[in-house]
Amino acid sequence: MAATSDTRRPATQSILSALAVAVVAAAFGAAFLLRGPDAASPALPLMAERPVLLPDGRALHVQKYEVSVAEWNACHEAGACTLELRARRGHEPGTQPATGLSYVDAGEYLAWINDRTGHAFRLPTAAEWAFMARDVLPDEPDPIFTDPALTWASAYLVEGNAPRALRPQGGYATSPEGIADLDGSVWEWTGDCYNDAERDRCAAFYVGGEHVAAMSYLERDPARGGCAVGTPPAHLGMRLVSDGRP
Repeated sequence: MAATSDTRRPATQSILSALAVAVVAAAFGAAFLLRGPDAASPALPLMAERPVLLPDGRALHVQKYEVSVAEWNACHEAGACTLELRARRGHEPGTQPATGLSYVDAGEYLAWINDRTGHAFRLPTAAEWAFMARDVLPDEPDPIFTDPALTWASAYLVEGNAPRALRPQGGYATSPEGIADLDGSVWEWTGDCYNDAERDRCAAFYVGGEHVAAMSYLERDPARGGCAVGTPPAHLGMRLVSDGRP
């Protein structure tokens, strides 16, 4: 009888071990546990369905949505991002875009996610941003006045029409490649300096939105910062791009 019990114990332990693995897999994601170290990192952002094919022939892989509050706070909790964000009332951290970000903040997030994933994400250039948003941004309106001396009046009357309400991810248009919210209220940092200076010596960078805007690299509140033309952006956020498929 004892021999029978001893013989069955290893089988019983194997069954219990298998059940334990199943429970852990359900909690943390079966795909990650079962696929092993070659599986995609859970920190990788969701990318658009198709890359943007740039005029020079390069394929640019673009994050589908702007970085969310939840994604940002993962960086903060890891001690890599200084700023801690809270979702607004009525919004969920997983679907609200992270806003109130300076260029310095964006740099902290980039350094963290590249280190965590082992991938080379970056900010788009101003030209790349304009090209990937070309199908969702409204055409530039015709000037109301033809007199060059009244250019300022034309700009004053036709600009500032972009939405300013902060909506959840997917609340605005989606490009043919599957990139969401490029026409929304969050203006996105690019990696281009407004005066072609070196990045570590640049005082302001371009942000992508309704019009070309140059913002101080320390600015988090665009209503207080300077912009090149037109009305100030409503919110400042970021979106990752990559030259290679993540």
